[in-house]
Amino acid sequence: MLKLFLWLKYVRRRRIMLLSVVAVAVSVALLIAVASLFTGFIAAFEHSAVEAIGDIVMRAPDGVRFEKYPQFIQRLEQSNLVEAATASLTAEGLLRIEGGNVRPVAIWGIEPQSSARVIGLKDALICQGKAAGEPSFAVPDAPQETGGFVGIAVLTKPDEQTDQYDKEAVCKEMLNKRVVLMAGTMELDAKGERIPHRSTIPFRIVDIVFAGTYLLDSSLVYVPLDVLQKELYPRETSPVATSINIKLKPGTDPDRAVEQIRALWRTFATNELNWGPMAVGLTTIRTSRQMQRLYIAEFEKQKHVLEVTFGVISFSVVVLVFCIFHMMVKLKQKDIAIVKSCGAANSSVIGLFVGFGVSIGVAGSGLGAALGYAITRNINEIEGWISILFGLKLWRSSVYMFSHIPNQVDWNSALLFAALAMAAATVGALLPAVAAARTRPVEVLRHE
Repeated sequence: MLKLFLWLKYVRRRRIMLLSVVAVAVSVALLIAVASLFTGFIAAFEHSAVEAIGDIVMRAPDGVRFEKYPQFIQRLEQSNLVEAATASLTAEGLLRIEGGNVRPVAIWGIEPQSSARVIGLKDALICQGKAAGEPSFAVPDAPQETGGFVGIAVLTKPDEQTDQYDKEAVCKEMLNKRVVLMAGTMELDAKGERIPHRSTIPFRIVDIVFAGTYLLDSSLVYVPLDVLQKELYPRETSPVATSINIKLKPGTDPDRAVEQIRALWRTFATNELNWGPMAVGLTTIRTSRQMQRLYIAEFEKQKHVLEVTFGVISFSVVVLVFCIFHMMVKLKQKDIAIVKSCGAANSSVIGLFVGFGVSIGVAGSGLGAALGYAITRNINEIEGWISILFGLKLWRSSVYMFSHIPNQVDWNSALLFAALAMAAATVGALLPAVAAARTRPVEVLRHE
């Protein structure tokens, strides 16, 4: 009971103890926020890749195109791994919007109905995304004309202050507008020499794409696959594609699926297309995560560097707790001597001060976890208030790729940092606790 009385007495009267709790809380909150923001950014980067290209992408070798792809897609969808697959034809080109307004773009020839089953195309469409039915390139009141989708950042810029797009204004100005795509390919002439072939594709903008990922919104233009093929490869009489995008069934391991799809493709290309072993081997089949592996590795490296940096800074918590408890031991020699003279063992005295350290660790970790959660979940609102109050825009989609800051809490890191904070507070109290246990009651009380 005496130890409990002293414990409550010190907690109530030593306001400096609150400083330790606050220090632990701030350290834990800072580490949780940093880890969560980086983890959320990496997860958003991976998710954006899946939404843009699917779980797995097959790409034909340079200068080669997939033939008979509808039959291969049918075989993929008949397997127990693939939920849906679609083909695409890609090229680089220029988009002439009006006058001298010309933008470099990446051109994707797609089949919108099948693409919507594989990638997040429908959700990214500003107009058709809210409408019932599948997305379509059809031009209202002009079925004979070609329609296309254009990324919102190709057509306009976000507001300098808010970093938000005026979707209504850009739709009002650009929908149904006639624009022109200019692309080029290399074709073989009668002598077998490669000569450039220029293609021009006029179309009307029937919808605007807002994927929320700046790299996509600022570069992509979608047009019908058959139209793009006709302009780029007029000599091709059967459907061709340069990529096949695949969506796996839920719960399927992408790495295992890659190996099975590669075996299926090897059989199809050899038997149906008469491809040689070299052409089959040059066909790349990779998951979206593998395609983004270099970027993800750099993000994770930066995350670990920041965690180590802030962890070193947070080591001051151990020093602070040590100093506070060392001061308590020096100032409360009489209390310690009385406790020991009443028969308390050295282990009991150590337990008293270590208990203080654990209490500080638990209180600080709990408060820090709550604070870190609040900061992470409301990071976009906090960033907005900073922008309003100080005129400082911390997050721009053109720099950080995404229109909003990822705000999901990384609970694994949160639990780890909370546990480390409790351990640090305990370690900080351990040495003063040992010093308190070595107090000699006779020498202390003799001078009182």
